[in-house]
Amino acid sequence: MMRKEEAMTDSTFADFVLAHEVIGFFDQPIRLKSGRLSHFYVNWRPASNDAALLDTLTEHLVDFIESERLPCKTLYGVPEGATKTAVIAAFKLAKRSPHFQVGSHTIAMGRAKPKLHGDPADRYFIGAPGSGTYVLEDTITTGLSLFQCLDQLIAAGVDVKGVISLTDRCEVRGDGLTAAEYLAQHYQGKISYHPLSRAPELLALAVQKQHPPLALVEALAKELNTTASRLSGET
Repeated sequence: MMRKEEAMTDSTFADFVLAHEVIGFFDQPIRLKSGRLSHFYVNWRPASNDAALLDTLTEHLVDFIESERLPCKTLYGVPEGATKTAVIAAFKLAKRSPHFQVGSHTIAMGRAKPKLHGDPADRYFIGAPGSGTYVLEDTITTGLSLFQCLDQLIAAGVDVKGVISLTDRCEVRGDGLTAAEYLAQHYQGKISYHPLSRAPELLALAVQKQHPPLALVEALAKELNTTASRLSGET
């Protein structure tokens, strides 16, 4: 459940998410990559596979980084789901900089599997992240892939400043923490967290727009630890 102190999802970005069906729901629960069963999905793959949508998505992302005044010198996507989005956004971010020139910005990419031969510097990266690195994840559920990525970057000596997610499902993990809470505790508050959107807010908008059956709304409400009336906008 969303914490009260968290900022609301930007309405323009929420409109983009809903217009292109990044978030949706099922009458019967599906099994997520994390192994959990859920009545709703968040899937950024179609948007990142379409050139026009990826262009719009990365504009939203770069605008967010600038509006939040994040000191992001390098944007690094969690391999491999967020890689394309991070690369395009990093290029746009660099182009907007008044200091854009040869050697001013790094376009960093990570390998899903380490390279076992060649230059050791290329083992984990195709363009190693530099200073002021922010890590991008598309969808965060338990954060397993994200935290594995962070640990790898830290072990490689990368200066990780923060994490940006396109959508946070805001789920409670098996340890009783949300991914955001685990990030704060495990990394001792040294890595900041910045979600562009949160599933509870997006689902409420989707429910009010699509008017699914009450039984499904109740199932979603139970999953999100809220009420059907709140999801439906009745309270």
